[in-house]
Amino acid sequence: MEEGYTLTELEERIGYHFKDIALLKQALTHSSFTNEQKINKLKNYERLEFLGDAVLELVSSEFLFRQHPGLPEGELTKQRASMVCEPSLAFCAKDLELGRFMLLGKGEETTGGRHRDSITSDAMEAVIGAIYLDGGMTPATEFINRFVLSDLEDKKLFYDSKSNLQELVQGRLKKNVTYELLEESGPEHDKTFRVSVCMDDRCLGTGAGRTKKAAEQQAAYKALLFLRDTQCI
Repeated sequence: MEEGYTLTELEERIGYHFKDIALLKQALTHSSFTNEQKINKLKNYERLEFLGDAVLELVSSEFLFRQHPGLPEGELTKQRASMVCEPSLAFCAKDLELGRFMLLGKGEETTGGRHRDSITSDAMEAVIGAIYLDGGMTPATEFINRFVLSDLEDKKLFYDSKSNLQELVQGRLKKNVTYELLEESGPEHDKTFRVSVCMDDRCLGTGAGRTKKAAEQQAAYKALLFLRDTQCI
């Protein structure tokens, strides 16, 4: 857990106070930490992640079922998959700065584990599992509705930003986009990349990320927002 960040602060952020705070701590404990500290491996977040995944699937399935009464099973399944996939949950975890509250082993810490989508998305599901065990279905559903199933239009725009931008610019505007690496900073194991995306000679947006791909996605998302605001979408 990063200095200055406490579980009490996280409880305030998520709007739920645990009766058993040990559940929240477990939900934020990566296997690298339990291995390094020689703690019982069952005390990491993996079992809670398993449970949270099932709760999330049920809640998101009911949400889509009620929101789209005319959609067939195949389309519902596709939409659910995009809503609860790794990048989607990592995006939600980023809003909560969940990575800052996690307990990681030194190796995982030095290689940027706090910002890795595969870790933060798993932790997001583990937190759902912890809330469910501590308080039942109602607070778990409220958490999912607030932090996963909200602002879906903007989230979908983010998840598919590069392909959406390419389709818009080439199909509707008859232009091409190019990505340019502006800056690469930080140590080898924890780099930050800053990228711009341009249409002809016009910069549409910039983005930053732990990988070039993530930075390009962020830049494309900002470009889409810009084009939407200028009524090109």
